[in-house]
Amino acid sequence: MVKKGLWILFATFALLIGLYPMIYFLIDRKFGLLNSKSVELLSNTFWNIGFYTHIIFGGIALLIGWTQFSSKMRNRRMALHRKVGKVYVVAVLLSALAGIYIGFFATGGWISSAGFICLGIIWFYTTLKAYLHIKEGEVEKHQKMMVYSYAACFAAVTLRIWLPILTIIYGDFSKAYLVVAWLCWVPNLVVGYLITRKAANQ
Repeated sequence: MVKKGLWILFATFALLIGLYPMIYFLIDRKFGLLNSKSVELLSNTFWNIGFYTHIIFGGIALLIGWTQFSSKMRNRRMALHRKVGKVYVVAVLLSALAGIYIGFFATGGWISSAGFICLGIIWFYTTLKAYLHIKEGEVEKHQKMMVYSYAACFAAVTLRIWLPILTIIYGDFSKAYLVVAWLCWVPNLVVGYLITRKAANQ
């Protein structure tokens, strides 16, 4: 019962935050994280291409990625699992590359930039490795890398959980952002490691 409840919560967060980028197309985009960006940056064409590539394809990856961990789907609809997986891989690679680029302009300077750039590199690497492993028929290695890939992807969710909490604790958005640039994904990878280790021992 608890496991089912956690799965529902996990899927709900993934769907809600996966759809979150739509807000930028429905209302004035000068809200949330963009409030901390300069007018010059917001008018920069290359930054805008990077930003929208990141949020659109990142949203798609978050929306569909969680379904890949459903054993029922894999067992009953393997063809669908593969098709969704290919969409996920393409979406991640594009979003991760764009994320690495816009990471250089992260609010808070080099500390937050380093955090988001590392996240983008890890997300790109684990996803690409997962794809290459399954191409070679190495299913267990593929599954392991996919766990790490989606753990990195889920940083979009954990960032939005941690940021308001840290802002309240520090009383300062900028300080909170420096911490969340790392806190949004490092614990996720630790959880991913525990999940893969448990699976290996079963």
